[in-house]
Amino acid sequence: MNTKNIILFLSVGVLIITILYFFIFKENTNKPIINNGNITNFAECVTAGYPVMESYPRQCNTPDGKHFTEDIGNELELTDLIRIDSPRPNQKITSPLEISGQARGNWFFEASFPVELLDGNNSKIGQGIAQAQEDWMTEDFVPFSAAIEFNAPETPAGFLILRKDNPSGLPEHDNQLIIPVKF
Repeated sequence: MNTKNIILFLSVGVLIITILYFFIFKENTNKPIINNGNITNFAECVTAGYPVMESYPRQCNTPDGKHFTEDIGNELELTDLIRIDSPRPNQKITSPLEISGQARGNWFFEASFPVELLDGNNSKIGQGIAQAQEDWMTEDFVPFSAAIEFNAPETPAGFLILRKDNPSGLPEHDNQLIIPVKF
């Protein structure tokens, strides 16, 4: 055998091994871990290994036609009133929790608004006050920051609530941004 034939033989062998790897071994690693039809939410769909669409909020579909959307709280409904930079929805948090974002001036009263952290059972585990970082007497967005210290709860997830300050106490002036978080 000459050198050209040996190189050709080895090249064909490598090509066959590569094809076998991608069609046999690789295919098995991409199959869902769970395929029993008991998927009931977005997290289970992701854990099962089904593809996640790169949308906001993220979405996951199962082969049997179930469709799940990631819970991001009410962030999209309030984006014209308040925006949170940190933590983002479903982010894992630790104490002390540093909170930052922007809110319209009318979200504040005397340059502040209340912030609460709830565990998965809706029990309050921390609270604080968000402070405006610039002049809040405007209709424009104003940066804010807050910090909350808390003890990690037994539940794996909970909610961060940023409440519009409402000194009047009238329900029609209440509003809140709810952000799901993980502990």
